[in-house]
Amino acid sequence: MAGIVDVTDASFDIQVLQADQPVLVDFWAPHCSACRSLSPTVDEIARDYAGQVKVVKINTDDNPQAPARYGVRAIPNLLLFKGGAVQAQIIGNVPKMKLVKAVEQMLG
Repeated sequence: MAGIVDVTDASFDIQVLQADQPVLVDFWAPHCSACRSLSPTVDEIARDYAGQVKVVKINTDDNPQAPARYGVRAIPNLLLFKGGAVQAQIIGNVPKMKLVKAVEQMLG
């Protein structure tokens, strides 16, 4: 998980909302097979956009507050933040190009 930061409910605001660059948040859980399938794609995004986008993961089983705050009811669920505000949401195990498009729009 090069370049990916694990966050918790306690560190979410500092790591995500107060970040000085755009953030891709991967809401996931160990029991979620789609989450495990999407993980290599999230890793690639972290590598491809290193220095431009911060990529973090939050385990929804261990950290229920942040998912509840953002209405995360299904996983995998990816939220893109810029300036502390949600810019986009992607739900499900999606192709890499869908993530790339969302990240590029956020950066553009």
